[in-house]
Parts: sequence; structure tokens; C-alpha cells
Amino acid sequence: MPPRDTFAVAGSVLEIAREPGHPGAPTLLLLHEGLGCVALWKQFPRALAEATGCPVLSYSRAGYGASSAVVLPRPLDFHSREAVDVLPAVLDAAGCGPCVLVGHSDGASIALVHAGVVRDPRVRGVAVLAPHVLTENKTLTAIAAAQAAYQQGGLRERLARYHGANVDGAFRGWAETWLDPGFRSWSIEAALAAIEVPVLAIRGEDDPYNTSIHLERIAALVKGPVTTAQLSECGHAPQVEQPATVLELLRDFVMRLAAAR
Repeated sequence: MPPRDTFAVAGSVLEIAREPGHPGAPTLLLLHEGLGCVALWKQFPRALAEATGCPVLSYSRAGYGASSAVVLPRPLDFHSREAVDVLPAVLDAAGCGPCVLVGHSDGASIALVHAGVVRDPRVRGVAVLAPHVLTENKTLTAIAAAQAAYQQGGLRERLARYHGANVDGAFRGWAETWLDPGFRSWSIEAALAAIEVPVLAIRGEDDPYNTSIHLERIAALVKGPVTTAQLSECGHAPQVEQPATVLELLRDFVMRLAAAR
């Protein structure tokens, strides 16, 4: 795990970690899942930096890991608020120039909204792992099962190793928001239709949290070039379950972005 630091963004103190890369290479900015944080990326940032030659920056959103706590409940449009209000400030605070957003699950949704709504010229492409672009029953069923596991204690204990005092806020902010009846109509398809940068979208065929509809909607709606990949024998964390394949896909994506410029 690389040394961690902090910076102040949008009224919160966020923990960050960096992996070095070649001078002039775009920064790969990692956006974690709904229960993730800097520490839960584990060895992936270093492996990604080694595979691509790019510097890698990861940060824990407010309410996760060692970042500032948040007040619950989270707003139902938290993906959009993070994408529009917080992520641009993160790029500024980190001193990012050209970059590629690499998001997992909820982090993928945030990356896609940012690309479609903010359209920051620093963002040269978006790579998403297990993305969510709308609410489907399969997702809600899996989250309800995770909620039961959390209440029984085993999942809470495992997550507390990474989130510390934030653990209950992190879990409740994720599960209770997704399971709110008002969230059933959630969709970021309008943002997808405004994305013009290249997109790489990856999911596992055995993902318990979503179906292939998310990749299909990304491919159908995004204006820029889209590459999709569905990985066999893979669930909701492709970077953990199929790391070699994911690193190869990301390396090729970054190389295509560089060649296009």
C-alpha cells in the first residue's frame, strides 16, 4: 500500500494515495465502489501503474476509509453530486492535468456522470468496472442480502478493518440509499448520451449485482467510441477476480488514447 496523504475538498478531508508513473503520462484516477476506499483497492493501483506507466491516484470519498464522516441519509442523487460538485475539486486539489477516470460500481456511475455532465477537458477517457447506469431488481436483491449479512455482524467486522469509525455510515449510506423506494427510478442514461470521450466498460458475466443491460446501454448511448468486455467466471470485482485481463484491457485502452492524440 503506498503512503497515504490527505487534502481538503468540498468541506471534507479526503485520504489519498499515489503511485508514480512516467512524466507526461495521464493520471489514472480511481473511483471506488459503494463499500470501497483507498485501502480496499489493495495492490491494484501499483499493478495498474506498472502495466500502463501512468501515475495512479486513488481517494476515499467522504464517509469512507479515513476520510471525513458524512451526515446520513445520503441524497438519492449522490452519484451526480459527487460527479459534479466534488470530483472537479479533487482534480484541482490533486493538480491533475490530462487524466483517465477508472471507476468501479458506484465509482463507475460517478465517472460516467462526470464525463457526460461536467465534460472536463482534462478527462481524456473513462474506464468502468461493473458499472451501474440504472436501477434493476437484481441489484436491489443483492444489496438486501448484503444488508442482512451486515446486520448479522460478519460483514461489518470485515469492513471495519478498512473504514474504522466510518464503517456504519459507509454501509448505511450505500445500502439504505439504494434500497430507498425513491431510488427505483434512478438512471444516468441522460448523462451517457452526452459523453464524447472514449469509454471502456467491463463487467463479469457472473456479477450478482447487475446484468449486461448496463454495458448495452453504455454502448448504445455514448457518443464517443465504446469498447465493452464481459469476462467469464467473474463477478462484481473484475480487477480482483480477473486482474491480468483487466490490466491488459486498461493498458490497451490507455495506449489507444495516447495514439489518438
